[in-house]
Amino acid sequence: MRFSEAWLREWVDPDVSTEVLAEQLSMAGLEVDSVEPAAPEFSGVVVGKVLACEKHPDADKLNVCQVDVGEGEPLQIVCGAANVAAGQKVPVATIGARLPGDFKIKKTKLRGVLSQGMICSSAELGLAESSDGIMVLPDDAPVGHDFRGYMELDDRCIEVDLTPDRGDCLSIAGIAREVAVINRAPLRGEVIEAVKPQITDTWPVVIEAPEACPRYTCRIIRGIDASAVTPAWMVERLRRSGVRAISPVVDVTNYVMLELGQPMHGFDLDRLDSEIRVRMARPGELLALLDGNEVALSEDTLVIADASRPLALAGIMGGQESGVNEQTCNVLLEAAFFAPLAIAGKARSYGLHTDSSHRFERGVDFELPVGAMEYATNLLIEIVGGEAGLITEVISEAHLPIRQAIELRQERVGRVLGVELEDSEVKDILERLGMEVGIFDGGWTVKAPSSRFDIEIEVDLIEELARIHGYANIPASLRSAPVTVQARPEARFRLERAKELLVDRDFHEVITYSFISPELAGQVTPDIAPVVLSNPISADMSVMRASLWPGLLTTARHNIARQQERVRIFESGLAFERIAGEMVQQPRLAALVCGAWAEPQWNLPVRKVDFFDLKGDLEAVLGLAASLEAFGFAPAEHPALHPGQSARVLRHGQAIGWIGALHPQLQQSLDLPACYLFEVSLPALEEGQLPAFDPLSKYPSIRRDFAIVVDEKVAWSQILEVAREAAGEVVRDIRLFDVYTGENVEPGRKSLALSLILQDSSHTLTEQEVEQASAAVLQALADRLSATLRD
Repeated sequence: MRFSEAWLREWVDPDVSTEVLAEQLSMAGLEVDSVEPAAPEFSGVVVGKVLACEKHPDADKLNVCQVDVGEGEPLQIVCGAANVAAGQKVPVATIGARLPGDFKIKKTKLRGVLSQGMICSSAELGLAESSDGIMVLPDDAPVGHDFRGYMELDDRCIEVDLTPDRGDCLSIAGIAREVAVINRAPLRGEVIEAVKPQITDTWPVVIEAPEACPRYTCRIIRGIDASAVTPAWMVERLRRSGVRAISPVVDVTNYVMLELGQPMHGFDLDRLDSEIRVRMARPGELLALLDGNEVALSEDTLVIADASRPLALAGIMGGQESGVNEQTCNVLLEAAFFAPLAIAGKARSYGLHTDSSHRFERGVDFELPVGAMEYATNLLIEIVGGEAGLITEVISEAHLPIRQAIELRQERVGRVLGVELEDSEVKDILERLGMEVGIFDGGWTVKAPSSRFDIEIEVDLIEELARIHGYANIPASLRSAPVTVQARPEARFRLERAKELLVDRDFHEVITYSFISPELAGQVTPDIAPVVLSNPISADMSVMRASLWPGLLTTARHNIARQQERVRIFESGLAFERIAGEMVQQPRLAALVCGAWAEPQWNLPVRKVDFFDLKGDLEAVLGLAASLEAFGFAPAEHPALHPGQSARVLRHGQAIGWIGALHPQLQQSLDLPACYLFEVSLPALEEGQLPAFDPLSKYPSIRRDFAIVVDEKVAWSQILEVAREAAGEVVRDIRLFDVYTGENVEPGRKSLALSLILQDSSHTLTEQEVEQASAAVLQALADRLSATLRD
């Protein structure tokens, strides 16, 4: 929530600086994200009055204005704004003024006419991102007065990041309560006076869903001035709170929401049909919202309706057909309490997030609607006039939240906090927080105020004591506790070691969302039905990932779009799949590489990363679990991988993952260069293998090299498997050191150069033994793979 410090200090004004105030809020659990000036730095801007306005003699779109700035003779200023007119009060940057961006105002000529300053717009003063013309001030603005002082712009805007349980602080009143308690300062606030009705009009209200809306209030205000504008002071307070001014009715409801915490809505009374019905949506109903979008209503959505149609999404957003506009003369104001569970997730299900839904999801004071209605009525009549009717209030007492008394035990406070608090301090803190406190032998009975939905059990009260007493005032202590060391299987695969290994190989670890878009899920894992979220954060995060690849691909695209062409990233996390109706969470490890195989160096060749680079990285990880002889790679097709460059990762013949190049279609769709990925199941690696010592032979090894020719579709893994089976005990290793296709090799075949490393532990091998072992390997390759020796 963002708010003006000056506005807050109208409610409570402790004798502390802005910096100390921000620190106090953060230490009380209301984390301050930022403290910023209410307006950028500028000087030399005063309030002026346009005395005369004539067309420029040589430019149709320019006006020559005579402006009184309270310094003797009026200034002649050439202005290009279409809305400038005689009689207006305006901000004027005089000669020598400095505007945001270090823009200095000088005397100049525009199309031959002298201009002695500039009439400013809100955007030029840094008070808005854009503006359609100059800023027009109220008629009572004092001519010649410093504009910055007149608008009280030497203010700070504080933004706090509230946790979901502190919905009571989503208002000036809520923040002020906290500040008053922390500083033991008096809380002033607004004195809400009941509006004496000028008319007896009421509007019928029927609540069909009392469990979702146990309290609903409304009031008719007739004869408002449709031409009235929101006063500058309110517009400015809304701006400093991050809310754009729209029209008096809308601005007043937003203002009350920001100050008191009660979301409100204004209907055009003349566009309503005979009554208000608070009910659940009916099948097939549509609603055009204020943002211009039309939504199909689901039956679990609470709506505000009249006798013939839905008017608004309750607690979320109003409808276009019943909203106030420039012609509205009669208004129906609404203030209600909607149960948090009735609103939670509904806005997101329609792709919406509004200030109203943000508050109702977290809980709004259920005793506030009538007070907020009176306050809004006072403000509205003051700005646009009109005659107020009686308040219509419908309550279902059985469905209102019940404030249960909570027992707080004295000994429990000390045991949880580690510090003993005086009984008087406990009672004082709780009462200053607005709680009703009773006493029993050994503790207190406490009732939370109607605004605090987060106070339900004893430890919630203890947390409040800790916050207000001050975490810094609780001494740190080391408690004694039994320590047990859990034995870990020595052979188990350690994910932490695998991560360290990948980092050593120049990878970066990333953490991505488990929620992805349905479109990306359909591209990467089209053969797996996605797990759809009931209440997604947004439409592009509405399904659970069935693979870690979507997050890696999104991260790679993000980096490449920022000129980071060499990407080497990995992630460990859960993939989600529904199997036999049950949600299954599968721990996995995945990686992605693209770009150059190494950082550019003068003594290294420049080349792109390829399949075998990533395969080597994966084998290094697999080697942490067991000997590489336990693993293999079998050509296979995956919908997200290149048909000719993809393989299943196997362990003892069982599939445990995938490796390959990104499919060209997916590569083009995501606007990515050539990428290579792997993904393996972590449970399949858990069963590790302890290394065993093999005594070193004191006898020399012998190497025999052969070049064999096989069909080009024969994989090295097949050759290795056949050779190992045929080799005797004296063949210690089989290595591939060259692959050749081309001249002197038949089309469709390839030449592989391999080495046999032979050695015995008991004697030096004879030439006959070497020949026999080599011949056995070559014969097996010839029989099973049609391999021939290359001439």
